[in-house]
Amino acid sequence: MRRFGALLAVPLLLPAGAAQAQAPDAALLSGGCQGCHGVTGQAGHGVPTIARQHSRAEFVQIMQAFQANQRPATVMGRIARGYTEAEIAALAAHYARPE
Repeated sequence: MRRFGALLAVPLLLPAGAAQAQAPDAALLSGGCQGCHGVTGQAGHGVPTIARQHSRAEFVQIMQAFQANQRPATVMGRIARGYTEAEIAALAAHYARPE
């Protein structure tokens, strides 16, 4: 019975509102892109620039193609599969060219 009681207490430890779905933080998500694509998304040294190169819809399509292994890549296919649709949309809004 002690284990069951401990499991019931876990949700009480979460911050208020954590159970509700929150919009992904694009600034936080973009940190995962910066290692290869640079802080501003203006990469170099053979790594594609991702900032302002595509519309939001194109950015999403490219990421979905990486997820489905339909676009050639070294590591982006594996990286893209780690993102949800909402996270990809947030990254698209962050990196896409203004519409």
